[in-house]
Amino acid sequence: MRQELQSLPKGLAEDVAKNLVMVANLIDEDPEQAYAYSKVALRLASRVAAVREAAGFAAYATQKYSEALAEFRAARRMTGSVELWPVMADCERGLGRPERAMAMAGEPEVQKLDKAGQVEMRLVAAGARRDMGQLDAAIVTLQSPELASNSIQPWTARLRYAYADALLSAGREGEAREWFAKALEADKDGSTDASDRLAELDGVEFVDAMGEDEESAQADAADESDAVEQSDASAESHGSDGTDEPAGPPKGE
Repeated sequence: MRQELQSLPKGLAEDVAKNLVMVANLIDEDPEQAYAYSKVALRLASRVAAVREAAGFAAYATQKYSEALAEFRAARRMTGSVELWPVMADCERGLGRPERAMAMAGEPEVQKLDKAGQVEMRLVAAGARRDMGQLDAAIVTLQSPELASNSIQPWTARLRYAYADALLSAGREGEAREWFAKALEADKDGSTDASDRLAELDGVEFVDAMGEDEESAQADAADESDAVEQSDASAESHGSDGTDEPAGPPKGE
C-alpha cells in the first residue's frame, strides 16, 4: 500500500493513509464509521488500488454488496491479482445470486489462489450450495484434505465450524458436536462461537450472574419497601401511642 501511495503528492498521500488506517482500525467494531472513512479516501485517491480494495471491504462489512463488488472489480483490474476472487463470489451470494458464486468457484482463477484463498473459495461455494437448498452438496463441498488435516492453520477453525454447522442443519447432531469441538480446539483467537454451539448441544444454559444480582437486589428493596408500608399502616390503625384506640385529645380538655 505504501508503494502505491508514493505515486501521490506527499500531503495527499498522508491524508489518504490516515483514512485507510481508520478503516482498518474500525472495520470490525464500527463498520459504518469505517465505511465513512473509506468514502473519504476514495474521494481523494480513487485511482489507487489499495483505496478501492479498502472501500470494497468497508462496503462489504456494511452489507452493501453491490458497491463492494464494484470496488473489488476495480481493484482487480488495477492489479491483475486474483486474491479478491472469493470475496467477490461472496458478494454475489449477498446479492442473492448463489448460482453466480458457484460459477466463479469453477473458474480458472481459483487455481491461481494460494491455499488460504482456495479454502475461502470452498467456504463460499458451500455457502452458495446451502443458499440453493443443496445441503448434502454443501457438506461434500467442505470435505477436503484441509478439513481432514490435523495441522492448525488460520482457516482451520472456520472450515471445521462451517462443516459442523452444515452437519447440524442436516440433522447429524452427533457428528456436528464432534466437529464443533474440533473447531473450538483450533479457534485460538475466538473467531467463531463454537463454544456456545457446543454448550447448546450439551444442554448447558448460561446464567447472567450480574443480572441475577440485580434482580435479587430489586427483590430485597421491594420486600423492604413492603415491610415499611405494612409498619406504617399498622401504626395508623393502632394510634400514635401504640394502643388499639385512635389517639384523642389529652384528658382534662
